[in-house]
Amino acid sequence: MAFEAKLNLVPIDRAQKEYIESLLPIEIGMFGGSGNYDPTVIEDPAEVKVFTPYGATSDHFILGKAKGRSFVFLARHARGHTILPHQINYQANIWGMKALGVKRIISPAACGSLQPERIKLGEFVIADQIFDRTFGQRKDTFFEGGPVGHLPFAEPFCSELRKVAKATADSLEYKVHEKGTYVCINGPRFSTRAESMFFHNQGWDVIGMTAYPEAALAREAGICFVNISMPTDYDVHAEEHVTHEMVLKTMSKNVERVRKLTFAMIDNIPKDAGCDCQTAMINGLF
Repeated sequence: MAFEAKLNLVPIDRAQKEYIESLLPIEIGMFGGSGNYDPTVIEDPAEVKVFTPYGATSDHFILGKAKGRSFVFLARHARGHTILPHQINYQANIWGMKALGVKRIISPAACGSLQPERIKLGEFVIADQIFDRTFGQRKDTFFEGGPVGHLPFAEPFCSELRKVAKATADSLEYKVHEKGTYVCINGPRFSTRAESMFFHNQGWDVIGMTAYPEAALAREAGICFVNISMPTDYDVHAEEHVTHEMVLKTMSKNVERVRKLTFAMIDNIPKDAGCDCQTAMINGLF
């Protein structure tokens, strides 16, 4: 690791201070995406504000136990969905996770299907690749004004967590695609028809606005990261083109399935990582 993230937090309920300290370090984290803000499966939740060198996180972190594992939840758009994708402080959010001790992040997200013939609404796509179209508008590294580092990023998502996600979805009898390329656009606008057709013709699979730079920052921080995409629309590849209202409407119909899958994964995540995500930066420093 190129840095240590020093933890500086304030409990929202001061009476929970000792309880919060007993939970640390947190093992598993999750980002809640569009329509998925309910962390009710967390046992005895405690809310904390984490201070970071990069400014405010999207919301308070909610800590507790889930399936007997220490767990933390953060609403990436804030509860109530008040932060647009291009305005999310990705550096602060990942730094906060790192400071809490998180080693694994599950990241469910709404997306659009670029291949409607084979990827249907409500199915799951466990992305294995990402194509960044945010045009350098987002802070996507912790290496600024300090050590020089170059992130190995050929395989942007954790191979071990991807296998866990696929096996868990299969056990629940959910339709799941075990790999796919996630195109990340800057937003907040949706794609033009020309852009979407280009992505479609490249054979890429889903399109969204948040997986980058989350995945890159997590890898720099030595955290395993898995994206679980659920298509809520067909982008421009249908009679009705995507709108935010359409995304939320479809997501509301499937949010329980997303919640069930992500929390069922917790039982199946090994205690010790069998991947190289957490050591990716060992040879990346100059």
